[in-house]
Order: sequence, then structure tokens, then C-alpha cells
Amino acid sequence: MAVRFALLGAGRIGKVHAKALASDPNAELVAVADAVAAAATAIAAEYGCAVKTIDEIEAADDVAAVLICTPNDTHADLIERFARAGKAIFCEKPIDLDINRVKSCLKVVRETKAKLMVGFNRRFDPHFAAVHAEIDRGAIGEVEMVTITSRDPGPPPYAYIPQSGGIFRDMTIHDFDMARFLLGEEPVKVQASASVLTDRKIGELGDWDSATAILTTVAGKQCVITNSRRATYGYDQRIEVHGSKGMVAAENQRAVSIEIADKDGYHRPPLLDFFMTRYTAAYAAEIAAFIQVVTGGKAPSPCGEDGLKALALAEAAIQSAKTGNAVAIETF
Repeated sequence: MAVRFALLGAGRIGKVHAKALASDPNAELVAVADAVAAAATAIAAEYGCAVKTIDEIEAADDVAAVLICTPNDTHADLIERFARAGKAIFCEKPIDLDINRVKSCLKVVRETKAKLMVGFNRRFDPHFAAVHAEIDRGAIGEVEMVTITSRDPGPPPYAYIPQSGGIFRDMTIHDFDMARFLLGEEPVKVQASASVLTDRKIGELGDWDSATAILTTVAGKQCVITNSRRATYGYDQRIEVHGSKGMVAAENQRAVSIEIADKDGYHRPPLLDFFMTRYTAAYAAEIAAFIQVVTGGKAPSPCGEDGLKALALAEAAIQSAKTGNAVAIETF
């Protein structure tokens, strides 16, 4: 029997998850809630589900799981609410922008024994997952250095920036999770640098648009992360892992993998334009994994603690970028 889902939040990421649910025969989207009535109605019309309030979804016996895709500052409250209601919970990152609030939320999750999975979709990307599989099978020996490049084709809307938590909590946090996923051991310190290079308005709003972080583990393994809010050539998403026996890498993805040669040289199609297209397969695999959590007793991964640890890395990076000093990472 298909798992019956309710979608909380019908914005951009909510639409992505609604599409992923619709593509999975083991899932059924039965309800959607959003503060903007038109957004909820559009999802309901496209996928044949009901528009309901959050109160109605909380009380619904026929809803087994919820997808939380609402604004960041609502996540922790909704997690607690649906944990107490006995629903399985998938929540987009972050759980909250404040570490102490995340800790108190996870305490409720533990007390209620709720199933909570956090939306770090890049772990489920087929290309990045293949890199991880090669590490696991020992193809490159012991991991020594990881390089992660993540550059957006353009910045988010200006109105979003003050509520985003800043580039390290909003954008780099995905790369912090990927670093932990690939390094095989926890980073213990971070050295970060950040600038405003692409858009002065972003700086006026209190954020940076260009950032670099170097993570170091207790064994000395290193991860270098570079982010930019402007990549004129498309959505730049690459990783490389260097080990004692070799290297494994995942390159950028295009709509088709072809190359054309003519009198002007060699040409390839443009990169995929943004996360909705680049990570379509990752979102579908992520939902499939969550369904296994709901139905099969599989442990949620990434879990709430993964969300907490990625946020701790972001906090350390912010402090490092402001002070110019390396910062030790809080352990849990």
C-alpha cells in the first residue's frame, strides 16, 4: 500500500517534492497546505489531492507522513508538532537557523521516537552516490583530500537573503553535509573566507556572495569548499576525492552528454540550469529512501543529528570568516 503524504508548503521546493512523490508508485500525495491559497490550489489541481489546513493534517488518521517545505523559521515548530502527532517527518534543511533551537527540537524527536529525515538531497544524487560507493569499496584507498565546487547561476531574490541565514547556513550547508558524507570522519576545525564580489546589494543586506571553507579532521584529512552566487555558465556542481591509491570525481551534468567539433573548435551543451533540473533524480531517490524509513524500519539518513552537525559547521565558518581565525567545531 502506498504511503499517504501531506505536503506542507507549496512553494518552489514544495513543487519539486510533489513531483517526486507523483513519480513514486509507493507514495500518494493526499493533502497540501500553504499560507498562500493559490499555491496550494495549484498543487492540488495538478496532483489530485485536497487542500487542507495544518490543523486538519495533524488530526488526519489517513496521513502517515509529512513533507515540511515551509519557511525556515517554521521548521522546528512543525517537526515538534507532527512528532507528537505520530507522523513520520521529512523536513527540508535547516531544522532551524539557531543551534540551541535545533537541539531542543531534536530532544522532542527523541522523546516521541519520531522518524525524522532531513533534506540533504545531494547524498542521493546518482553521480555523488557513485563517488561514495567507490570510496566504500576501497577504489582510491584512504581518503586524504576532498574538493567540492558549488556555484549557483545567480543569487536568490533579495527578499530571501535576510531570512536565509546567510550563504554558509543556506548554501554551503549542503556542501558541509557532503564533506561529512565523503570524508568518513568528522571535521574538527574550519578556516573560512567570504567576500561580496558579485552583487553589492547582497553585502548591503548583511550577507556574502562568495565563500571558501577548509575543513580539517582530527587525522588531518582536508576538504576545500568553494561557493559563488554567480556562475555565468550554469549550475556548477563538482566533487573530487583524492585518496592514497587514486582519485574519483563527479563532473558537471548536461542535458545530453555530447561533444561537437567544427572549424571553431570543440563544443558541448550547456550545464543544467539549477537545482530543480540538476538534482531531479536525487529528489526522487531521496523520497524513495524516506518511504523505506516509513514502511520498512530503515533508520533515517540524513537524520536530525546530521542537520545539527552541518549547522555547527556553518556556525564555525561564519565565525572564522568574521575573525580570520580557524575555529574549532562544536561536538555533540
